[in-house]
Amino acid sequence: MARAITLIRSDSLSDVAEYAYAATAPAEARLIFLAGSCPLNEDGSTAAIGDYAGQAAKAIENMRTALAAAGASLQDVISTRVLVASTRQEDLVTAWQVVRDSFADHDVPSTLMGVTVLGYKDQLVEIEAVAAVVD
Repeated sequence: MARAITLIRSDSLSDVAEYAYAATAPAEARLIFLAGSCPLNEDGSTAAIGDYAGQAAKAIENMRTALAAAGASLQDVISTRVLVASTRQEDLVTAWQVVRDSFADHDVPSTLMGVTVLGYKDQLVEIEAVAAVVD
């Protein structure tokens, strides 16, 4: 299946970032706006308490499930926003490494943010995403 997403890079911008700086989808693409993917187990409990990497992995797992329900996959994601409840850069990097590795060479534009608190008890990570598919 052909993908709708085109990742855009620029030789005028630093190559230090581990993602494309922009992405496009054709006019005929169906956009999928995902709610923030949280590290929640099926019973509603928070997974991997105290573990930034573990919570990022669970959030990605839940994102895959939501994408599949919408007829999409991680390869259809056009952008992400990764929220990490921490003021420590190393905690943000820990969560980001899981997200980056999950997307592999589909390195979509992304924003990584440290936030004060997230919505669920013991929650450390949340990942928002937008996807695009051509049906």
